[in-house]
Amino acid sequence: MSAEKGKSRGQVTRYSDWMSQLPAELHNIPLFDLAIPGSHDSMSYDLDINSSIIEPDKLKRLSKIYCARKIMLKWAATQEETITKQLDAGVRYFDLRIARKPNDTDPTRLYFYHGLYTRTDVETVLRVINDWAERHPKEILILALSNFKGFDKKIAEQLHIHLINFIKALFGARLFLRRDTPTLRSCWDLGRNVIVSYDYPANQHPEIWSKIAYYYGNSMDPAKVESKLCQVLEKERPYQCFFVCGLNLTLPEDARILKYILRLCDNFTNVIQRSLPKLLQWVKRQAGKSPMNIVASDVVTRDNFVSTIVQLNISK
Repeated sequence: MSAEKGKSRGQVTRYSDWMSQLPAELHNIPLFDLAIPGSHDSMSYDLDINSSIIEPDKLKRLSKIYCARKIMLKWAATQEETITKQLDAGVRYFDLRIARKPNDTDPTRLYFYHGLYTRTDVETVLRVINDWAERHPKEILILALSNFKGFDKKIAEQLHIHLINFIKALFGARLFLRRDTPTLRSCWDLGRNVIVSYDYPANQHPEIWSKIAYYYGNSMDPAKVESKLCQVLEKERPYQCFFVCGLNLTLPEDARILKYILRLCDNFTNVIQRSLPKLLQWVKRQAGKSPMNIVASDVVTRDNFVSTIVQLNISK
């Protein structure tokens, strides 16, 4: 079910513009203290079955086997909807993993990946996000670029410089500077509604934020995910900075993976559908004890994920 279906709850009537509808008393608190829905492996809906396998390393040698790529696609596609539809549904944090294809004729062309490369390149998607940000100036977007692959030592610096300069030129004055504490009010008053986190040293660029901590359970067992996140919230919770609680399940990288991928009538989306309602119930219980910041998930447009996270702000 689309997150938009939950629009009758609380004071938010449209999740495409939910930040602008939050109560006035929330306009001046740091964004670090708001509950913000995010998507895990945000571009995995766009994976290319004809690409080579990029991870895990043990499966790269199977890239030429169509059946292997088909299985990879079934279990690596953690999102179903496009970036635009995720934005419209209310998602405001995006987990964007960047890779360069070996032997690409364009030396600076980059793609996203999760097991396979995406069909669409990075610059094209960032332009789509920028267009959406222009149309929704009161919605604050957090883009987390990380896990760079294929950035060989000889060209890594050149690729990072190219990408950072592209980001600065594209988003321009909409980029919120890392020296300031972002609130809804300060973002609106300054006309800056894009925050870019980059997992590579970029201290000379005040527009680029450092890596945002992402905590997750590293398990396919929802109970273990809950246990790990409880530990983080009780003992390791960062303050005065962004952090992510990932509800995503994680496939094992050893032989135990066969237990999942050899299920002919199953796929990752189905597994998430079975586990996400339970995890969201845990989020609602836990939020009363330890406030969360960004909460990221797979298949974010299902099971009222967005509305559940947004409503945590209303019930504070």
